Amino acid sequence: TAELEYESVLCVKPDVNVYRIPPRTSNRGYRASDWKLDHPDWTGRLRVTSKGKTAYIKLEDKVSGELFAQAPIDQYPGIAVETVTDSSRYFVIRIQDGTGRSAFIGIGFTDRGDAFDFNVSLQDHFKWVKQETEISKESQEADTRPKLDLGFKEGQTIKLNIGNMTTKKGGAAKPRVSGSGGLSLLPPPPGGKITVPPIPPPSSTAIANHVTPPPMLKSSNVSSADILLDLDAPASASKAPASATTDLWGDFSTASSAVSSQAPQQSNWVQF
Repeated sequence: TAELEYESVLCVKPDVNVYRIPPRTSNRGYRASDWKLDHPDWTGRLRVTSKGKTAYIKLEDKVSGELFAQAPIDQYPGIAVETVTDSSRYFVIRIQDGTGRSAFIGIGFTDRGDAFDFNVSLQDHFKWVKQETEISKESQEADTRPKLDLGFKEGQTIKLNIGNMTTKKGGAAKPRVSGSGGLSLLPPPPGGKITVPPIPPPSSTAIANHVTPPPMLKSSNVSSADILLDLDAPASASKAPASATTDLWGDFSTASSAVSSQAPQQSNWVQF
């Protein structure tokens, strides 16, 4: 009921010509060349509206909007609207009045685009009518079908296994190697080797600044084998007398006298 009370406008064309057409004598179709195209019988405005599933072609006055004639259309293409055989700008429509009388008249558009819009508006409306009819038919068939009861019966339960996922080929999962700082490190690839960075050789400066610790005094009962095995001790330490003092650095006066006795004295130097 609500759809029948609502009227929508599908198409509006400001210029349309109306012709009186001779009765059709055969089933070959209408021809616009048989009409007096240069002298239309009426000129006005055309509106295409719809109310429910029925479309209406309304011919109205351009200024006042008074209705001149209308043609209800229940099906398109059909007998209510027909195209002519010799042009795409002219149509034959069946108009009706309130008393049930009907007549066939010809209409034509000056612009070919207006005729195309008029034709498409009717096609779209009845395409929608066809879809609505199919949807309502399917809904009625769905109501008559037995409904499936997909609910649980009394005492029926289901079991879901979540989390029991096995690894590929039934093998155990590989352990993760945890590195420092809580970061997870992947194990090295099979057959791979870990390359240790080489230790750089000590520089000449580091060798020059290296201080050799003083030799430890050995007792007189040390054998000759122990002296040969002691590689860290210098050669002078092996020749040191057993009666050496406990002073590690020696007597400075003794060292100075020994140096003076070994080095040749020169007359140019003054001995202190």
